[in-house]
Amino acid sequence: MKILFVSLGCDKNLVDSEFMLGMLKESGYEITDDETEAEIIVVNTCCFIHDAKEESITTILEMAELKESGKLKVLIVTGCLAQRYQKEIRKEIPEVDAVLGTTSYENICEVVEEVLQGQAVEKYKDVNYLPLVDTKRINTTGGYFSYLKIAEGCDKHCTYCIIPSIRGNYRSVPMERLLKEAETLAQNGVEELILVAQETTMYGKDIYGEKKLPQLLRELCKITGIRWIRILYCYPEEITDELIQVIKEEEKICNYLDMPIQHGADGVLRRMGRRTNKQELVDIITRLRKEIPDICLRTTLISGFPGETEEEHKELVEFVKEMKFDRLGVFPYSMEEDTPAALLSDQIEEEVKEKRRDEIMKVQQEIAFQKAEDMLYQKVEVLIEGRLPDENIFIGRTYKDAPNVDGYIFVSCSHELMSGEFVKVQITDAKEYDLVGEVVWE
Repeated sequence: MKILFVSLGCDKNLVDSEFMLGMLKESGYEITDDETEAEIIVVNTCCFIHDAKEESITTILEMAELKESGKLKVLIVTGCLAQRYQKEIRKEIPEVDAVLGTTSYENICEVVEEVLQGQAVEKYKDVNYLPLVDTKRINTTGGYFSYLKIAEGCDKHCTYCIIPSIRGNYRSVPMERLLKEAETLAQNGVEELILVAQETTMYGKDIYGEKKLPQLLRELCKITGIRWIRILYCYPEEITDELIQVIKEEEKICNYLDMPIQHGADGVLRRMGRRTNKQELVDIITRLRKEIPDICLRTTLISGFPGETEEEHKELVEFVKEMKFDRLGVFPYSMEEDTPAALLSDQIEEEVKEKRRDEIMKVQQEIAFQKAEDMLYQKVEVLIEGRLPDENIFIGRTYKDAPNVDGYIFVSCSHELMSGEFVKVQITDAKEYDLVGEVVWE
């Protein structure tokens, strides 16, 4: 039977989808990307913020229509929305045949079989259970880069965040399993390994008694075939001198750090339940740039958090101007039920939240454009990801660009370049967030 997967939300969710795809393929199912041909559809959902929730619901409804217009016989919903709204999904969308919680994805094959036998299935395990699947993943990212999920859940309990409720407490994946998985990915052509978790910096604390991300990184660097290692989701208060030194010393580790800080005003940070204040953020950013001068820092912010005054917003704008992050995204605060922040009385109107977001992004746009200009005439290593049709213009990324969230570099070359190939490129132009360059042969 033909199965279609729709994976929504974050890269951590995508890893779960890739494991499910691997299990289903091993069980004899055929994977398709044609929804009209699919007899079974699995929607792996997200519900982190309101927009993600809406996208998940809309997608489920669109897929449900294929029971009338396509060949669809079985519709299964997994992931965060399934964990959070298990009863509501079955009640409101009767076309859904099975619902799996976040820790039950390893049971996808048996659930499909049960549904095909005419059963309606709801499968949930303890939210703090850690699925460990030995099946080979199906890489859906193009083959040359892949995400390595090193932990599940989170212990931080920020006041705006629902993740601990639907993903559980922080649970690290044992290091030997991660190294084996990374070896397999490398043997199958993966050259860029991207470490992800709700928080990567706490890796190992729960099972080894101390933070082991630096040790994990050093071991991953020994794997033949891996050229780049990129680290996402680093909480600033957990960045140690040891971690900085590993990034600095190991050539394979990209001088790139994704460090979500959420705000730059102490009052807002306290209400968010964050573990850092403004001065501590300044200190860690200063330390990172001193030790690794060419480091690329990405962050995310929340605009319009409950109680955010105009003064606190202006303080955040000034903070962005001073820190000059290389990459930055802003999300208007999304009020999520069952979180402490949702109970705060001083909620801010959507228009104000969006206006404040736009003001921050306007400031960041100028910073980003200037940083792109500063790269003119530099020679950088580029990972090729594709080409423009009918042109000898290829699309790639530098170490400063994570896939799907950052910019691209457009590379001219008279020779044919293959996706996954690394080339040296001299930057000749800057186009807002993207760069232009030409291959140099040395």
